[in-house]
Amino acid sequence: MYMLAQIIFLLCLLFAASPLPWASPPVALALGVAFGLAFNHPFATLSRNWSKILLQVSVVGLGFGMNLQQVLQAGRSGFIYTLLGIAFALAAGWSLGKILRVRPNSSYLISVGTAICGGSAIAAVAPVINASDEELSVSIGTVFILNAIGLLVFPPLGHALHLTEPQFGLWAALAIHDTSSVVGAGAKFGAIALAVATTVKLARALWIVPVTLGTAALREKKDVGSAAVQWPWFILFFLAAAVMNTYVAPGNAGYTLASRLARTGLTVTLFLIGTGISRASLKQVGVRPLAQGIALWLLVAVVSLTLIRMGLIAI
Repeated sequence: MYMLAQIIFLLCLLFAASPLPWASPPVALALGVAFGLAFNHPFATLSRNWSKILLQVSVVGLGFGMNLQQVLQAGRSGFIYTLLGIAFALAAGWSLGKILRVRPNSSYLISVGTAICGGSAIAAVAPVINASDEELSVSIGTVFILNAIGLLVFPPLGHALHLTEPQFGLWAALAIHDTSSVVGAGAKFGAIALAVATTVKLARALWIVPVTLGTAALREKKDVGSAAVQWPWFILFFLAAAVMNTYVAPGNAGYTLASRLARTGLTVTLFLIGTGISRASLKQVGVRPLAQGIALWLLVAVVSLTLIRMGLIAI
């Protein structure tokens, strides 16, 4: 059975990396989830480590297909929206956690993961609040499950609601948890949606640092520097790639190739992430944290969508 799992994993990985038209980000994620639920992962640790690296490399590669002026415009517009959205999500998450009687640490981690950027934000904040391994696993599991669902349902919902590409890109960036699924949903919807979703999402991800430091201050830690804040350095490389594409030999064939490879890398990343969902992880999440995560996610998604469709927030 172990050898069969290895063979199937490698075949699925090759499919996700192939140029076949069916090898799209949502399909790759769904394939990964199906594998994770059906088999004991033969390369769990390796897959988890490589998915993080590949995601960052892929985001940087996407920068070679973007215009810096559009990136900066989306970043400036998205800054205020992300600030207000993060404040709203944290306040709503705290209230829902109280109502559902979720453990304070788990409730806060789920709220931070929803407000900023999923597992990355949770991993940064967890040491600051001295979260246990169980609390960390429950929070990441909750956000991870909803993140996978978001990638699958957002593009068809966007089409059904007749959203424009800028509208969809903004909605995905504000309402989907992890960078990987935001970029995947944007890529599925269209090139403009991808550009908006990526830049606004990266602006949102930058809030990991101030939120982590603010949490440390509120927890009255003597040494804030010990909070293990992890700067998302790959965002700077993404901007550098956009600079090169805009001002250094724009339209270069090498940039086009890098952008294309980045999309393939993102598809592979989503497959690897999907394989991390297992029956054990679903059982470990529990009902109350999952209920909080679902309620908070739906609230953020509905409110942001309503404001976008009313024209109150736009890129």
